Amino acid sequence: MRAVTILGSTGSIGRNTLDVIRRWPDRFRVYALVAGCNVDELARQIVEFRPRLAVVATENGWRLLQERLEQLGLPRSQWPELAWGPQAYVAASTAPEVDVVISAIVGIAGLEATYRAVELGKRVGLANKETLVAGGKLVMGAARKAGTELIPVDSEHSGVYQCLKAGRHSEIARLILTASGGPFRNTPKEALHSVTPEQALQHPTWKMGKRITIDSATLMNKGFEVIEAHWLFDVRPDQIQVLIHPQSSVHALVEFRDGSVIAQISVTDMRMPIQYALTYPERADAPVPRYDWTVPRTWQFEPPDLDRFPLLRLAYQALETGRSAPCTLNAADEVAVEAFLSGAIRFPGIAEVVEETLQRVPTRELESIEQVLAMDAESRRVARELVLQRSTRSTGQIVSA
Repeated sequence: MRAVTILGSTGSIGRNTLDVIRRWPDRFRVYALVAGCNVDELARQIVEFRPRLAVVATENGWRLLQERLEQLGLPRSQWPELAWGPQAYVAASTAPEVDVVISAIVGIAGLEATYRAVELGKRVGLANKETLVAGGKLVMGAARKAGTELIPVDSEHSGVYQCLKAGRHSEIARLILTASGGPFRNTPKEALHSVTPEQALQHPTWKMGKRITIDSATLMNKGFEVIEAHWLFDVRPDQIQVLIHPQSSVHALVEFRDGSVIAQISVTDMRMPIQYALTYPERADAPVPRYDWTVPRTWQFEPPDLDRFPLLRLAYQALETGRSAPCTLNAADEVAVEAFLSGAIRFPGIAEVVEETLQRVPTRELESIEQVLAMDAESRRVARELVLQRSTRSTGQIVSA
C-alpha cells in the first residue's frame, strides 16, 4: 500500500485526489494532508481519511483547525499530528513513510516541499506549475540525480506524457498543448478593459481555483504550461505549440519526425490524470465518464491571438531569456492577478504589470532554492510597486496606466 502526501488537499486537485484514494482503499492511504487556510474542509478530510499529519499555512489556522476538530467531535486520541508553516510542508513531503507526493499547492508555497521530495527520490505527481516555472533547472536536476521521475498531473502535460510512449525522444518534432481559450476567446480587445473579476472567473470548461481560472482567462496558464513542458520533456521552446481547442477534449498532441501525430483524448475530469500519476505505469479503471462515439461531434482548433492575450507571448519570451526570467514572470503574475481580483487594476493591467516587472528586474542564474525564493520576493516587490502606480482609491475609481 502506497502512502500519499497531498500538498494542497483542500483545492480542486487535492479533493479529486482524495476521491481517487477513496475508491482504492486497498492500494493507497493518506499520510499527510497539507492545506493553506481552508481549515473547515481540512478538518472534514481529517475525520474521513485519518492522516498521520495535517499541516496549515499559519499559526492562527493551526489553532482554528483544533477548534474545528473539537466541534466535529473527533476524540483527541484520534487526531493526527498538527503543524503549520513552510517547514511543516517540507516535513510532510519528505517523511520516510511517504511513497507519493501530489504537489498541488497554488503559488510558490509548494516549491521547497516538492523540491525536497524530488531530492529524496519520491514519486511526485506534479500539478503545481510554479515548481517548474520558477525552479525548473534545479528541480529537474534533482530528479535526474535522484533517479526519479515527475509524473505530470495537469491534463495537458499528462496527455503529452502518455503520447510520448509512442516514440523515442529523438523522434519528437513538436508538442502541441491545447487551451479552451477561456471565457474571452471571442471578446474584442477593446472590450477587455471592462471585464470584471466575476466574468473572468466563469471558465467555460473547468472548475478550478481563482488564480488558475484568471490565468486561463489571460492564457498565462498556457504560458506556464509551455515553460513546464520545456523542463518536463526536454524540448526547445520552438518545439512547443499552443492551439485553442474550445471543446477541451483533445488535451495534447505529439508530432513525430515521420509526420505521425498522436493525440490524448479524454473527458474533462481531472481524476483520470491524477489516477494515472498514482498508478503509473498501470492503467486502472477510473471513475470517469466514457465518450459515446456514436454521438456526432465537432472539434475546433485555431492559433491563439497573441495581441489580445500578450501574456502567452511574454511566457515564451521569458523561457527564451532563461535564467531567472520565468521566476519573475510567475511572481509578477501572481501579484497582478491578486490585484485584479481585488479591483486594484483592470484585466489588461495584469499583462502590463507582468511585462514591466520583467523589464525592471535583472535576470540572474539561480543556483539554489533559497535564491529562487529571494528572486521571487524581489519580483513581487517590484510588481506590487507597479500595481500601486496603476490604481487609486481616493475616488473609488480604477485608473489603468
